[in-house]
Amino acid sequence: MGGDDFHKGVKPSAQSLDGSSLRILIVHTRWNQEIVDPLVTGAITSLEQQGVKRENIVVRDVPGAYELPGAAQKLIRQSQQQSNLVSNIVDDLLNTPKLNDEKRGPFDAAICVGVLIKGSTMHFEYIAEAVSQGIMRVGLETGVPTVFGVLTCLTDDQAMQRAGIGRGEDKGHNHGLDWGTAAVEMALLKL
Repeated sequence: MGGDDFHKGVKPSAQSLDGSSLRILIVHTRWNQEIVDPLVTGAITSLEQQGVKRENIVVRDVPGAYELPGAAQKLIRQSQQQSNLVSNIVDDLLNTPKLNDEKRGPFDAAICVGVLIKGSTMHFEYIAEAVSQGIMRVGLETGVPTVFGVLTCLTDDQAMQRAGIGRGEDKGHNHGLDWGTAAVEMALLKL
Protein backbone atom coordinates (compact mmCIF):
# COMPACT_ATOMS: atom_id res chain seq x y z
CA MET A 1 0.00 0.00 0.00
CA GLY A 2 1.49 3.31 -1.07
CA GLY A 3 1.51 6.44 1.07
CA ASP A 4 -0.98 8.11 -1.29
CA ASP A 5 -3.60 5.42 -0.54
CA PHE A 6 -3.94 6.25 3.16
CA HIS A 7 -6.98 8.26 4.24
CA LYS A 8 -7.06 9.25 7.89
CA GLY A 9 -10.31 8.74 9.75
CA VAL A 10 -12.94 6.10 10.30
CA LYS A 11 -14.25 4.07 7.39
CA PRO A 12 -18.05 4.36 7.13
CA SER A 13 -20.09 1.41 8.36
CA ALA A 14 -21.08 -1.09 5.69
CA GLN A 15 -24.53 -1.22 7.28
CA SER A 16 -27.17 1.44 6.81
CA LEU A 17 -27.75 3.38 10.04
CA ASP A 18 -31.33 4.31 10.98
CA GLY A 19 -31.38 6.41 14.12
CA SER A 20 -35.08 7.32 13.90
CA SER A 21 -35.91 5.36 17.07
CA LEU A 22 -33.01 6.72 19.12
CA ARG A 23 -32.70 9.28 21.91
CA ILE A 24 -29.22 10.81 22.14
CA LEU A 25 -27.59 12.95 24.83
CA ILE A 26 -24.91 15.51 24.03
CA VAL A 27 -23.07 17.00 27.01
CA HIS A 28 -20.59 19.75 26.09
CA THR A 29 -18.31 22.21 27.81
CA ARG A 30 -18.49 25.96 27.82
CA TRP A 31 -14.69 26.08 28.12
CA ASN A 32 -13.22 26.88 24.68
CA GLN A 33 -16.81 27.41 23.51
CA GLU A 34 -15.79 29.02 20.21
CA ILE A 35 -14.35 25.64 19.21
CA VAL A 36 -16.91 23.48 21.04
CA ASP A 37 -19.97 25.06 19.40
CA PRO A 38 -19.07 23.95 15.83
CA LEU A 39 -18.34 20.44 17.16
CA VAL A 40 -21.77 20.24 18.81
CA THR A 41 -23.40 21.55 15.63
CA GLY A 42 -21.51 18.91 13.62
CA ALA A 43 -22.67 16.14 15.96
CA ILE A 44 -26.30 17.29 15.73
CA THR A 45 -26.08 17.53 11.93
CA SER A 46 -24.66 14.02 11.73
CA LEU A 47 -27.29 12.61 14.09
CA GLU A 48 -30.07 14.14 12.00
CA GLN A 49 -28.48 12.76 8.81
CA GLN A 50 -28.68 9.32 10.43
CA GLY A 51 -32.42 9.82 11.09
CA VAL A 52 -32.37 10.93 14.73
CA LYS A 53 -35.23 13.38 15.26
CA ARG A 54 -34.12 16.79 16.55
CA GLU A 55 -36.56 16.57 19.46
CA ASN A 56 -34.81 13.34 20.54
CA ILE A 57 -31.41 15.03 20.80
CA VAL A 58 -30.93 16.44 24.29
CA VAL A 59 -28.11 18.98 24.65
CA ARG A 60 -26.73 20.05 28.04
CA ASP A 61 -23.66 22.08 28.95
CA VAL A 62 -21.18 22.05 31.82
CA PRO A 63 -18.35 24.45 32.72
CA GLY A 64 -15.35 22.34 31.71
CA ALA A 65 -14.11 18.96 30.53
CA TYR A 66 -13.54 17.63 34.04
CA GLU A 67 -17.30 17.87 34.64
CA LEU A 68 -18.28 15.93 31.50
CA PRO A 69 -18.21 12.36 32.92
CA GLY A 70 -20.14 13.25 36.08
CA ALA A 71 -22.82 15.17 34.19
CA ALA A 72 -23.17 12.47 31.52
CA GLN A 73 -23.51 9.74 34.14
CA LYS A 74 -26.07 11.72 36.14
CA LEU A 75 -28.19 12.54 33.08
CA ILE A 76 -28.03 8.96 31.77
CA ARG A 77 -29.02 7.57 35.18
CA GLN A 78 -31.90 10.07 35.46
CA SER A 79 -33.18 9.04 32.03
CA GLN A 80 -32.98 5.37 33.02
CA GLN A 81 -34.90 6.03 36.25
CA GLN A 82 -37.54 8.14 34.53
CA SER A 83 -38.16 5.39 31.99
CA ASN A 84 -39.31 3.17 34.84
CA LEU A 85 -41.98 5.58 36.07
CA VAL A 86 -45.54 4.34 36.22
CA SER A 87 -46.73 7.30 34.13
CA ASN A 88 -44.74 6.10 31.14
CA ILE A 89 -46.23 2.62 31.49
CA VAL A 90 -49.75 4.06 31.68
CA ASP A 91 -49.09 6.29 28.65
CA ASP A 92 -47.86 3.30 26.68
CA LEU A 93 -50.84 1.16 27.72
CA LEU A 94 -53.28 3.90 26.77
CA ASN A 95 -51.35 4.72 23.59
CA THR A 96 -51.13 8.35 24.66
CA PRO A 97 -49.58 10.29 21.78
CA LYS A 98 -46.19 11.79 22.45
CA LEU A 99 -45.75 15.46 21.71
CA ASN A 100 -43.79 16.11 18.49
CA ASP A 101 -42.83 12.44 18.14
CA GLU A 102 -40.52 12.91 21.10
CA LYS A 103 -39.11 9.68 22.44
CA ARG A 104 -39.22 9.26 26.17
CA GLY A 105 -37.13 6.94 28.22
CA PRO A 106 -33.46 6.26 28.56
CA PHE A 107 -30.78 7.62 26.30
CA ASP A 108 -29.54 5.17 23.68
CA ALA A 109 -26.12 6.86 23.46
CA ALA A 110 -24.27 9.90 24.75
CA ILE A 111 -21.61 12.16 23.26
CA CYS A 112 -19.28 14.12 25.54
CA VAL A 113 -17.84 17.13 23.70
CA GLY A 114 -15.00 19.33 24.88
CA VAL A 115 -11.64 20.80 23.92
CA LEU A 116 -8.44 20.59 25.93
CA ILE A 117 -5.46 22.63 24.71
CA LYS A 118 -2.05 22.09 26.27
CA GLY A 119 -0.68 24.96 28.25
CA SER A 120 2.58 25.46 30.09
CA THR A 121 1.65 23.39 33.17
CA MET A 122 0.73 19.77 33.91
CA HIS A 123 -2.97 20.72 34.13
CA PHE A 124 -3.61 19.43 30.58
CA GLU A 125 -2.24 15.95 31.33
CA TYR A 126 -4.23 15.57 34.55
CA ILE A 127 -7.49 16.71 33.04
CA ALA A 128 -7.06 14.73 29.79
CA GLU A 129 -6.37 11.50 31.69
CA ALA A 130 -9.20 11.98 34.18
CA VAL A 131 -11.73 12.87 31.49
CA SER A 132 -10.68 9.98 29.23
CA GLN A 133 -10.99 7.44 32.03
CA GLY A 134 -14.19 9.02 33.33
CA ILE A 135 -16.01 8.96 30.00
CA MET A 136 -15.00 5.34 29.44
CA ARG A 137 -16.32 4.43 32.90
CA VAL A 138 -19.65 6.14 32.20
CA GLY A 139 -20.23 3.91 29.21
CA LEU A 140 -19.16 0.75 31.01
CA GLU A 141 -21.10 1.46 34.21
CA THR A 142 -24.35 2.66 32.63
CA GLY A 143 -24.38 0.30 29.65
CA VAL A 144 -25.02 3.32 27.40
CA PRO A 145 -22.49 3.86 24.61
CA THR A 146 -20.64 7.06 25.47
CA VAL A 147 -18.63 8.68 22.70
CA PHE A 148 -15.35 10.40 23.58
CA GLY A 149 -15.74 13.72 21.80
CA VAL A 150 -12.97 15.58 23.56
CA LEU A 151 -10.23 17.09 21.44
CA THR A 152 -6.85 16.94 23.19
CA CYS A 153 -4.65 19.28 21.20
CA LEU A 154 -1.26 20.86 21.60
CA THR A 155 -2.24 24.20 20.01
CA ASP A 156 -5.26 26.38 19.32
CA ASP A 157 -4.71 25.86 15.59
CA GLN A 158 -4.89 22.07 15.96
CA ALA A 159 -8.17 22.36 17.84
CA MET A 160 -9.67 24.74 15.29
CA GLN A 161 -8.59 22.45 12.43
CA ARG A 162 -10.35 19.49 14.12
CA ALA A 163 -13.51 21.56 14.56
CA GLY A 164 -13.56 22.48 10.86
CA ILE A 165 -12.84 26.16 11.56
CA GLY A 166 -9.12 26.29 10.81
CA ARG A 167 -7.51 29.64 10.13
CA GLY A 168 -5.87 28.67 6.85
CA GLU A 169 -7.27 27.90 3.44
CA ASP A 170 -7.94 24.33 4.59
CA LYS A 171 -10.50 24.69 7.37
CA GLY A 172 -9.99 21.07 8.43
CA HIS A 173 -12.58 18.45 9.32
CA ASN A 174 -15.31 18.81 11.94
CA HIS A 175 -14.92 15.73 14.14
CA GLY A 176 -18.38 16.32 15.60
CA LEU A 177 -19.73 14.77 12.40
CA ASP A 178 -17.84 11.55 13.18
CA TRP A 179 -19.01 11.51 16.79
CA GLY A 180 -22.68 11.73 15.78
CA THR A 181 -22.32 8.81 13.41
CA ALA A 182 -20.42 6.79 16.02
CA ALA A 183 -23.20 7.40 18.58
CA VAL A 184 -25.86 6.05 16.21
CA GLU A 185 -23.75 3.07 15.18
CA MET A 186 -22.98 2.13 18.78
CA ALA A 187 -26.60 2.63 19.91
CA LEU A 188 -27.75 0.25 17.17
CA LEU A 189 -25.00 -2.32 17.86
CA LYS A 190 -26.53 -5.71 18.53
CA LEU A 191 -24.87 -9.03 19.17
